Amino acid sequence: MSLLSRIVDLLKVERGEAESAVVAEAKAHAKEIVIEAEEEARHIREKVLEAEKKIAVSRSQLEAKAHEIEDKAKSLRTAKEVIERKQTEIEGILEKQKGQLEKVASMSKEEARKLLLENLDKDLVSEKAKRIRVIEDEIKKESDLKAQEILIDALSLGASDVVVDYTTSKIKLPDEDLKGRIIGKEGRNIRSFEELTGVDLDLDSSPGEIVISSFDSVRREVARLALERLIADGRIQPARIEEIVEKTKKEIDHQMYKAGDDLCHKVGIYNLSAELVQMLGRFKYRFSYGQNMIEHTLEVTRIGVSIAHALNANVDTVKLGCLLHDVGKVVADKDGSHVELGVEVLRKFGISTKVLECVNEHHNDHYSSIESAIVALADHVSGSRPGSRSEDYESYVQRMKALEDIATSFDGVEKAYAVSAGREVRVFVSPERVDDDSTALIAREIAKKIELEQTYPGIVKVVVIRETRVSETAK
Repeated sequence: MSLLSRIVDLLKVERGEAESAVVAEAKAHAKEIVIEAEEEARHIREKVLEAEKKIAVSRSQLEAKAHEIEDKAKSLRTAKEVIERKQTEIEGILEKQKGQLEKVASMSKEEARKLLLENLDKDLVSEKAKRIRVIEDEIKKESDLKAQEILIDALSLGASDVVVDYTTSKIKLPDEDLKGRIIGKEGRNIRSFEELTGVDLDLDSSPGEIVISSFDSVRREVARLALERLIADGRIQPARIEEIVEKTKKEIDHQMYKAGDDLCHKVGIYNLSAELVQMLGRFKYRFSYGQNMIEHTLEVTRIGVSIAHALNANVDTVKLGCLLHDVGKVVADKDGSHVELGVEVLRKFGISTKVLECVNEHHNDHYSSIESAIVALADHVSGSRPGSRSEDYESYVQRMKALEDIATSFDGVEKAYAVSAGREVRVFVSPERVDDDSTALIAREIAKKIELEQTYPGIVKVVVIRETRVSETAK
């Protein structure tokens, strides 16, 4: 055998052994796969069996629920049939009772319904009145608290050291003999003085004094200063009188312009014409019920601006309206109310319509804008606060009596008293003639009549009191 043949044989042997090893390994691997597959199949069969058991349990539960629901449905149908029978029986009984009631009451169903509705309407009216009073009380309480906050803040800006200021028209003389010199020969000195100043001099009513009388406060102030200077100078004669009076008038004009300019600067208004500033300066010598107009105007403006800020109103309009609201009081050459004269004068100076409305409506009860209402409120607050103004006794008594007469003019009022300086009217009504619901109506009607017929500073509060008293005597 050749070498090549041996090599071939050896290779065949080796290949056979390798193939046997591969086959053996493949068989072993295949056996492992079969075992794993059988194990997996066993697990799957177990899960399937478990799922089938759960499905069977669920099916049995559902069948039980279905039986239960069916039983309940049968019970409900039976109950419904019973209710329907009872309802039919009740309707029959009700119809029978209605017929019997109609026979007993001698009225038809419609008549009975009408009577019930009428009674219900009466009950509703009473209930509605009670509810209205409750709501009004709540609203009034809330609004009063808010108004108090706003007014307290505003009034804190209007407080001043001098509350009431009075002018004097008297001049004390160092010597009683000066009256003769003031009169002059044949009365020429006093005639010249009265003609130049436009005032009347009274030398007889008060010893040691001269009383200056004039409706124009500026003329009276010019006369007072001029006469004091003449007395101090000692040279009382027509030429000297004319010189002193003319000089005094110029000084007073300058003082008035300065006072008007100071007022405008204090309230923060700088664009008014010189003539209008001069008119505002006349407030320095003008008083209303003892209240100086400069102080009043400054106070009104501060109060109005504070309220305008609190209510988000137009502050510039309110400020100018407050400053100019009484300018008509210093218009002396025309007739008419100070409101009409003020509007007429301000229109000539090109003041805006909104401000003119504030001036025109500051004594009204109805307002075209919130700014007008604020100007009116500020004016009332300044004029009606305690101590701001004076009032003669007779006018005061007449106003108190008028308030009481208005209250007692209403049916059911037994007596009425004006208290708190006329800022409150307490009204006592007869409990037999006036019920609780009518009490509020009487209070409102009395307040409305006072608004229409009376003139008063500030506000008047009407309090209606209804009380029932029962007494017995022990014997």
